[in-house]
Amino acid sequence: EFMKISYILMLSRLVVHFLQQHKQDERTLTLDFFLILKLGLYTVPVLVLLTLQSDLGTALVFVAIYGGIILLSGVSWKILLPITLFVTIVGGVLIYLAAFQREFLLSTGLVRPYQIARIDSWFRPFDDTRGDAYQLAQSIKAIGSGQLSGKGFGVSQVPVPVRESDFIFTTIGENFGFIGAGVLLFVYFMLIYQMVQTCFETKNEFYTYIATGVITMIMFHILENIGMNIGLLPITGIPLPFVSQGGSALLGNMIGIGLILSMRYHHRSYMFSSQNDSEF
Repeated sequence: EFMKISYILMLSRLVVHFLQQHKQDERTLTLDFFLILKLGLYTVPVLVLLTLQSDLGTALVFVAIYGGIILLSGVSWKILLPITLFVTIVGGVLIYLAAFQREFLLSTGLVRPYQIARIDSWFRPFDDTRGDAYQLAQSIKAIGSGQLSGKGFGVSQVPVPVRESDFIFTTIGENFGFIGAGVLLFVYFMLIYQMVQTCFETKNEFYTYIATGVITMIMFHILENIGMNIGLLPITGIPLPFVSQGGSALLGNMIGIGLILSMRYHHRSYMFSSQNDSEF
């Protein structure tokens, strides 16, 4: 979790340094490709370590941060489009193999049996409600039972495993219903909006890349966590920012928000001092 913040700072520094080095050069596809490759060299070791830990969910967070910073760096769509198509095709092929050719996929060692089980529960959450799909089936039931306004604070009648961390959204949906879930999403929207505003206010390239990394990290956590709670995305064990039970993920998100608050504070202090100097 703490590596996410270090990773964001490292990639931001690399991009800014790279663009400053080639400020006078024409932005070509070769230059863009070299930038992607350079950032990728710093990303691969992290993904290798996460692969050894069998932590696909966290690996996807790093990939999202990597993609967000590359998009902001101004890489040409002529490179991004083929990469996006390639990733989409590979993802589709892996899902197809997991659904219909799982023995072959398991023999390659690319996926583990528990990952296959998660894909099965994602596609058919109510086929095995007493087995691997129990958690997701109970999550969907709990959120649906909240209906429009919920059952009330502290009223949780549908048992959901790991409710306090990865599946905390089920408690919000059951206790406060669609209205409560909508309020939570609105609060997240305002948080992200304020972080985006900081990017426009500071007009500092290094700050902008850091903020982009933090925004991407938090947005991916939100989308993946809520998506897996309602059955739109497979279960990956990603916590809901600032709502799931605390730990290293909470501290990492707090550090990210603290960095952005520090950017805003230093920018406003600089603007205030500049106005005072101009008056004198």
